[in-house]
Amino acid sequence: MICVDDVAPDFCLPDQDGVEVCLSGLRGRWVVLYFYPRDNTPGCTREARDFSERLEEFERLGAVVLGVSKDSVESHRRFRERHGLRVTLLSDPEHKIIEAYGAWGKKKSRGREYYGTVRSTFIIDPEGVVRRVWRNVKVKGHVDEVLEALKELVGGGS
Repeated sequence: MICVDDVAPDFCLPDQDGVEVCLSGLRGRWVVLYFYPRDNTPGCTREARDFSERLEEFERLGAVVLGVSKDSVESHRRFRERHGLRVTLLSDPEHKIIEAYGAWGKKKSRGREYYGTVRSTFIIDPEGVVRRVWRNVKVKGHVDEVLEALKELVGGGS
């Protein structure tokens, strides 16, 4: 389980255009890394829209926002186009990175148990250290909370 002050596990995953994005290639920038269950579902769409609507604010603070799910590159491309999303979406079909960050776990729906992505968000500092962690995220108000935490961190508090 990844905790605050841990070094963030490195990864390289393809984005919605098939371009490889590596965490190590983002050193020197803040990274907001969020894991979500599935493209085109109501909660995941709301979360992606919320991050997209606030993207300039994150960028002004020197941060890149990356969403990760096990959906395919093609699914991500269609998801972005359909909803006018601007955040970068990364594909982890084998859920290796999702698992590495502890965002894969047992879920329950309609009396059925299964494993899937647990909505989680991490703020990673420019040196690659995890500075904030949210697990079992509720979408409403989450992006505001992440943005406020990033402002605090960039302002010097940790």
